[in-house]
Amino acid sequence: MSEIQSDSLTLREAFNKAGYSGKTALCLSTWFGVGALPGAPGTFGTIGAIPLTIWMMYTGVLFDFLLLIFIIFIGLWASGRSQTMLGRSDPSEVVIDEVAGYVLTVFLQTSSWLTIGAGFVLFRFLDICKPFPVRRLEKIPGGLGIVADDLMAGIYANLCLRLILYLWWS
Repeated sequence: MSEIQSDSLTLREAFNKAGYSGKTALCLSTWFGVGALPGAPGTFGTIGAIPLTIWMMYTGVLFDFLLLIFIIFIGLWASGRSQTMLGRSDPSEVVIDEVAGYVLTVFLQTSSWLTIGAGFVLFRFLDICKPFPVRRLEKIPGGLGIVADDLMAGIYANLCLRLILYLWWS
């Protein structure tokens, strides 16, 4: 069964009814279940991206770029598919968009714990506040709308982090 026909399903129900492709989309979009944690799934999704960004500290720029592009495209597919399967617009369990936004926040930054921590705080703040045009982007239908607003918040956070790090080290 490739598509789930329902108005709204829980994550568990959708996972149980999904085929291999659907299960893969749900696993990726929830960042391997992190999005199912109760309370603040967006924050947990961003925390779940930290090991990936630590790993990126030890890789080269080309690899980091390719990884970012890969996460964005996987995020577009997985979040759109999961949204359809769950029958809800921008389901809170889908956190791969936070992963993509946070990876973009620390992309091409100085590798340090300050970068990881300040990037986390800035990204979460901007993702929650949604300054212009972030809120508009989330109105785009499908996976693109789910991911685009977090990517814009990630761009803003990246620029703010650059300024903070420049002032910190100057």
